[in-house]
Amino acid sequence: MTTRIAAVLLCTPFLPGCGFDVPDLNRPGLDQVLSNPTPEAISAAATGLVAGSRADMAQRIGYVSELGILGRESYVLTGSDDRFVTELLNGITLDPGTPNFGGNFWVVPYQNIRNANLLLDALPKVDGLSAAEKEAVQGFAQTMMALDFLKIINTHDVNGAPIDVDLPIGQLAPIVGKDAVFDRIALLLDQGKTHLAAASAQFPFPLGNGFTSFSTPASFLLVNRALAARVEVYRGRFSSALTALSESFIDVTAPLSLGAYHAFGLGSGDLQNDLNTSDILVHPSIIADAETKPGGGTDDRVTAKVTPVASVTLYGLTSDHTFKIYPSKDSPVPIIRNEELILLRAEANIGLNDVSTAATDINFIRTTSGGLAPRTDLDSTNVLDELLKQKRYSLLFEGGHRWIDARRYGKLGTLPIDLPGQRVQTAFPIPTAETDARR
Repeated sequence: MTTRIAAVLLCTPFLPGCGFDVPDLNRPGLDQVLSNPTPEAISAAATGLVAGSRADMAQRIGYVSELGILGRESYVLTGSDDRFVTELLNGITLDPGTPNFGGNFWVVPYQNIRNANLLLDALPKVDGLSAAEKEAVQGFAQTMMALDFLKIINTHDVNGAPIDVDLPIGQLAPIVGKDAVFDRIALLLDQGKTHLAAASAQFPFPLGNGFTSFSTPASFLLVNRALAARVEVYRGRFSSALTALSESFIDVTAPLSLGAYHAFGLGSGDLQNDLNTSDILVHPSIIADAETKPGGGTDDRVTAKVTPVASVTLYGLTSDHTFKIYPSKDSPVPIIRNEELILLRAEANIGLNDVSTAATDINFIRTTSGGLAPRTDLDSTNVLDELLKQKRYSLLFEGGHRWIDARRYGKLGTLPIDLPGQRVQTAFPIPTAETDARR
């Protein structure tokens, strides 16, 4: 991490919100966490990690929106900023010098990682927390760090990222390759698992509304394993993914919406969800490619997630649908949920050449989530494409899944090109401020 970023981290307050108030841990609060931590300061710092993890998720320039554009799930058509088209869709490459576009998804997650490291450094010094409560804090912090590193490498891919960032200001952590970043993410999740398993019955801090079903260390461990399953699938370690899934909250009898979420709020100083603005529109291919149910009508996921609007044309692009996934400014955004886990299990079984077992999960999602007929023709030649289509519609506009999945399987070339001169971007570059600091 550069000196510049590290300095920002040390003087940036935690964000408020997530259904509760997060104290400002700027000076002198941060000094207290570092030099004389109290249980109250540790609690506030841990709560701050929840708030920080959603800081760049639900804006027009956030993770869901920009990765949705790259994956041809969505457009942002606004006369106030053409870069949603000229850079994200038309640019030869993403501009590393634009913090809200090509230089995005760097400072904010590293800020949260730095704050997690500060929390972990302070944890052994605090009196008033039991050993088991400290285990709970450590397991939680390591899980949240893994989630932030995952955001960084999902966006920057082969460009890599620094991982040894718990260094004094002025020391530059080397940028390592994608595999090393994923190794660190997996290690953090496994370490978090160990600490959560040894933790107290309750967290010594509130997790907020996004973790209603997973608010204790024992239940949060299920989220840790769910994230581990996603990571293991991304790494192509399919047997390990199935093991992690068996330790997660995957359950075909539970609601598909069951999961952990980024929470937003309407209170003073809280962070709102801006994904319901009128200039965020549905890519026309989402409607065109949707299947029809046996009795007629479109895939239930489409009718549940998008709605017709008056046609909008700008920069040569046209859409007549908008999203209704996030109906209000306090709508939560999924971190990971049951529907994804079932599809990850199918994906892992495809990777292990168990097409029959994968088909069972795929057809469960087709019928239960989409209202579609099951497919009886799935085999080794078509099952992956079917899996990716189900992920496309089940996880639509939730976190860049289509772009990430298409890249992982070498299928970015299958994403639609709407106009001459457009291209599908493959990864975000290392930001200019970061590369400049290394010269």
